[in-house]
Amino acid sequence: MIQKLPTNSLEAVGNSLAADEEVFVFPLSFSQQRLWFLDQLIPNSPIYNIPGAVQFHGRLDRVALEKSFNEIVRRHEILRTTFAIVDGQPVQAVASVEENFTLRHYYLLQEINLNHLSEPNRQLEVERVATAEAQRPFNLAQGPLLRVTLLRLAEQEYTFIVTVHHIISDGWSFGVLMQELMVLYHAFSQGNPSPLSELPIQYADFALWQQEWLQGELLKSKFAYWQRQLGGSLPVLQLPTDRPRPAVQSFQGARQPFALSSTLSEALKTFARQENVTVFMTLLAVFKTLLYRYTGQEDILVGSPIANRQRPELEGLMGFFVNTLVLRTDLSGNPTFRQLLARVREVTLEADAHQDVPFEKLVEALQPERELSRNPLFQVAFAIAPPMPGLTPPWSYSLLDMDTGTAKFDLTLTLQERAEGFICAFEYSTDLFETDAIARMVGHFQTLLEGILANPDQSIGALPLLTQPEWQQMQLWNHTEADYPQNACIHQLFEAQVEKTPNAVAVVFADQQLTYRELNAKANQLAHYLQTLGVGPEVLVGICVERSLETLIGILGILKAGGAYLPLDPSYPAERLAFMLEDAQVPVLLTQQSLGIDQTHNESLQKTTIVYLDKWETDTCGEENPVSGVTSDNLAYTIYTSGSTGRPKGVLLTHRGLCNLATAQQQLFNVQPDNRVLQFASLSFDASIWEIVMAWFAGATLVLAQRDDLLPGTTLLELLRDQQIAIVTLPPSALAVLPAEELPDLQTIIVAGEACPPELVKRWAPGRRFFNAYGPTESTVCATVAECTPGHKKLPIGYPIANTQVYILDAHLQPVPLGVPGELYIAGVGLARGYLNRTELTAEKFIFKSKGIGQRALGTQSSEERLYKTGDLARYLADGNIEYLGRIDNQVKIRGFRIELGEIEAVLSQHPDVREAIAIAREDTSGDKRLVAYIVSKQKPNRVPYESECLAELNGYGTVKLQTEDISVGGACLVGMPEMAGIAQHLRLYLTLPGSSEAQWFTGKIAWQQGKRVGIQFQITPSEQAVLNKSVEYLFKIGGFLKVLQRTAVESLRSFLKEKLPDYMVPSSFVFLDALPQTPNGKVDRKGLPAPEALRSQLDSSYVAPQTEIEQAIASVWQRVLQVEKVGLHDNFFDLGGHSLRMAQVHGQLRDVLQQDISMVELFQYPTISSLAKHLSQDEVQPGFTQSRERANKQKQALHLQKQRMQRKQHNG
Repeated sequence: MIQKLPTNSLEAVGNSLAADEEVFVFPLSFSQQRLWFLDQLIPNSPIYNIPGAVQFHGRLDRVALEKSFNEIVRRHEILRTTFAIVDGQPVQAVASVEENFTLRHYYLLQEINLNHLSEPNRQLEVERVATAEAQRPFNLAQGPLLRVTLLRLAEQEYTFIVTVHHIISDGWSFGVLMQELMVLYHAFSQGNPSPLSELPIQYADFALWQQEWLQGELLKSKFAYWQRQLGGSLPVLQLPTDRPRPAVQSFQGARQPFALSSTLSEALKTFARQENVTVFMTLLAVFKTLLYRYTGQEDILVGSPIANRQRPELEGLMGFFVNTLVLRTDLSGNPTFRQLLARVREVTLEADAHQDVPFEKLVEALQPERELSRNPLFQVAFAIAPPMPGLTPPWSYSLLDMDTGTAKFDLTLTLQERAEGFICAFEYSTDLFETDAIARMVGHFQTLLEGILANPDQSIGALPLLTQPEWQQMQLWNHTEADYPQNACIHQLFEAQVEKTPNAVAVVFADQQLTYRELNAKANQLAHYLQTLGVGPEVLVGICVERSLETLIGILGILKAGGAYLPLDPSYPAERLAFMLEDAQVPVLLTQQSLGIDQTHNESLQKTTIVYLDKWETDTCGEENPVSGVTSDNLAYTIYTSGSTGRPKGVLLTHRGLCNLATAQQQLFNVQPDNRVLQFASLSFDASIWEIVMAWFAGATLVLAQRDDLLPGTTLLELLRDQQIAIVTLPPSALAVLPAEELPDLQTIIVAGEACPPELVKRWAPGRRFFNAYGPTESTVCATVAECTPGHKKLPIGYPIANTQVYILDAHLQPVPLGVPGELYIAGVGLARGYLNRTELTAEKFIFKSKGIGQRALGTQSSEERLYKTGDLARYLADGNIEYLGRIDNQVKIRGFRIELGEIEAVLSQHPDVREAIAIAREDTSGDKRLVAYIVSKQKPNRVPYESECLAELNGYGTVKLQTEDISVGGACLVGMPEMAGIAQHLRLYLTLPGSSEAQWFTGKIAWQQGKRVGIQFQITPSEQAVLNKSVEYLFKIGGFLKVLQRTAVESLRSFLKEKLPDYMVPSSFVFLDALPQTPNGKVDRKGLPAPEALRSQLDSSYVAPQTEIEQAIASVWQRVLQVEKVGLHDNFFDLGGHSLRMAQVHGQLRDVLQQDISMVELFQYPTISSLAKHLSQDEVQPGFTQSRERANKQKQALHLQKQRMQRKQHNG
């Protein structure tokens, strides 16, 4: 039923609006096009429902009420509008009031009686009905698109719940509806006619005017501003989320309402007047400050709706007029809030001046990269609802909050001014955020606003953000004070243990062992000798030895002499050792003569006294404990760690930190005297001293082993089993390759040094304790520890250990809220002094609390206490656990998206066939960054690539020359077979096996055939089988395994990632390795990862014609819809000018041509002919051209009859 428009219309001149001549269907406005498309993409969704409520107090005249709604529907054609497709285009179909249907047909009005319920139950039922109505979807094709539910609460008390679809309404329209309802009801209940004048135009006129006016040079001139503002690569707002972003947006959401007090609201309005800005600008600047503090990003885009009713004839009209403006603000330079407000004011005024360009046209012209996981151009919105027209008794607005259960964007802040202050709400995606996180965000917004109004000249990076309870909670988590031997040195704790358990075994190495008494005596002898060489407090002594008992005697002897030890790994490159010796200038070096270090580093050791531990005679020195005068604040050891400049840096650690570590270990791990602790780490890494003090200060036995016995895998497993190790500390990468086997003596596993995948906890934690420890060398090995149990999706690094404080700060050294990433800083007694001979680096990395950090932020400790800047990214979880997020410099930015490589690695590790995974960003030849994933697979392939010529002898074909493609112990795949050879046909194959120099005959049969490719199943003797097995194993070892994975497993991994990550986080290339390269301390060597043979380039710009029937069918539809002459196999739909409406046309035509129910989501996911055809082919879709043409002809005939009917009605009208 299509209505003709009034003929007494204004002429359309220039940019004025006019009622159009008689037509029956109308084009959609640009805004309607977007909502119609989204309705096709996500059918049966309430995402664009607009719910509202009003209250009525008094006797209700139902006749006047229905008459009022009838009159409103008669006045506003948009309320009688549904949406259809004509000639492949969506249109508005306006129903006529002259049809047989009454006006009552165009809206739903139902009444529910609740006055029999008690007051509490009645209110609950009101909320339930309101929510159900808000979440009930509309059918755009069938209508009606307006629903009214009348709830009778008492004899003279009612609540009206009004729900309308956004495609025919907006916030302003809701006010028009309520105002007209109030006026009309008052008139009709008094028996008077409608006092409202007829509307000069209808919404369809606006849609026609918009289509005709906004085009050509006018649109081009208006678009120029937006091109300058939004052209090029746009930043993507990286809000911290509680859950990973799904690959496809579900639009599931919730609302968190809150209110600004009347006092705060009045102060806000006063401030805005004083600054000569609007309240909108002020609140937008506050919101952008909040986003800045959450993300640290200085270029932020926020979407904001604008009424778009610039002409007076639109003010009293219902319809979807709202346009969306993208407001981009530069927050760089840490401006004051006043300065930021000036920037926001300028951007807002400029955007308002260019608001005529519809958002839909903007997206179409800018062509941002499409992601099903997020909205184009912006992901966060801000809106201040227009003031509602005043209602008079018996009508009043209801404060009932109605939640549609959806979210249009990641996050939207909405505000509306009421008499009692601003009513606000955060609408948020429940795919991304937990309710608690948004509740905290409410507190942060209010705290920010209060701080801004109190001091608008403060920089935005220093404004208060955390609420008082959050401050208190964070300080409580850092209350780690505990007793420890503050005035003792680490060797003195060892001496105390000797007194307790002199005859207990202190250390085992191969078939040698020393008791505590024996070890103490030998170390004392060495210490006395070293003192004669001038070793004492603050004297650094080098020790370069192979793993042996001398290693531990040397370390303990240096400490007892009062000196500090510097471990030097003899396996290090000569150049690195030379640098360390020259940098440290050690006066004494303990080594083994067999290493020959005096020969290889003669120049570096000219002023150094060398002591050979393997030749030194101990009998000349006493065994009593020496006296050295060393204190807990003296240097205990120095560890060289890698430096970003390529120069190692020596970290200076004290006895105090080691004594605290030993005490904390006992509290955490409950080490017992009968435990055996493995000394796994190299002496040159701080994990070695962690293992040593863990064993000795509990009276346990330290197990030392040869380097070869510690190789991760079977060798290490045998060592753990044979030595009955109870406690072990390993890097996760070493634990990952440890075969799963029962180790009944292993009670405690500690992983440290790198991120640990949850799969390791699942495999190793049952039946024992499992800890994840974190700490840089600069914090005396360890700063936090978490005890882990199976079930974590991502392992936390736990809580600070005793007498250690951890702070997570932003770029302005302000504490970040829970859940928000920041840089991890460490304080406490374990902090290093700094770096040897690196004063500037020490000042950069070790900062005093007084350096721009508020005391409130870091508690009551002295402002002279230092913090160590780790460079690690972390965030607080709700329970105070800390989650490690990777290195700050491990972030990469690709196509405008900031990506944490650790997140990709974590998801890859969840794949059942992946043992280890690393992701990095590499530049291709064009300079563009691409993600590359390196995989160590659990798979063992049964087919290995093998290319070689062979001869096949077949019945009826004679001898045929073929090419082998791959081979297995059961058969081979051949290329070049005649297509009519036939399944199960027997043949003989003359083949040179891998690793062999001579060909030989094998018998077999054809197991399958696809074109010229065949699979051969061997039928051979046991002796031939043995030869074949050996040959395939040879091929496997020389790299065939990795090749077959490269060919067969990549798509599986890519599909797996696409299910869990957005497209921009899916690596372009996958490289399979036998093992990940490692640094000397067992961590993954990212710099040692090989470059892939070729990064996947961008789509080839050269034309490739569609080949298959499906490809040609898709191309034909694209050509028609996009109006292009030629479409290539790899052309991208959006690059060719496609947009949402054209995609809808493609959707409809492809369904007809292919006779298959293809979803809009699939068209988004596969935007090239190649990818779409491949996807459809997998579903065995075949074009049914004959049937589809017949179907299309029938549709055309039906459409022709419909048009004839319209024309007759127009003529008769």
